[in-house]
Amino acid sequence: MEVQTKAYGLLNVDERQKIHFPSGILGFENLKDYVLLDASQQPFYWLQSMDLVEIAFVLINPAVFRADYTPDVSAAELQEIDLESTESENALIFAIVTIPENQSRMTANLQGPILVNRKKRIARQCISTNSKWKTQHYILEELAAGKESVC
Repeated sequence: MEVQTKAYGLLNVDERQKIHFPSGILGFENLKDYVLLDASQQPFYWLQSMDLVEIAFVLINPAVFRADYTPDVSAAELQEIDLESTESENALIFAIVTIPENQSRMTANLQGPILVNRKKRIARQCISTNSKWKTQHYILEELAAGKESVC
């Protein structure tokens, strides 16, 4: 199928890249259908709204910079997307990335993870019950701190 994207123009994407958010994303509850794409720069992903080309999100797997990350979300939120746990082989976990003008200060929202049931291609933005996770985690700083703690 063809999808018009904010960053990459018109793309031909596989139907399996389509993800449905029954409740939308916080602040964008009326937008339910997206496609998940590899971004031009790894380790990022691009979540493009199929309803409004202007709406897209940069995502990252939090494990890339926080090996200790666990979403800590309610069972009810998991049930909404037919997952038993975040450890399921069908669970994909992402954080929404904010990239300011000074890209070295980019942040990830670990308090509001995006969980995807990859088998059923349904997703939900959840709220972490763990007070350790905030809406702004500085990716590059935490990546550097993680490397230092390994040495």
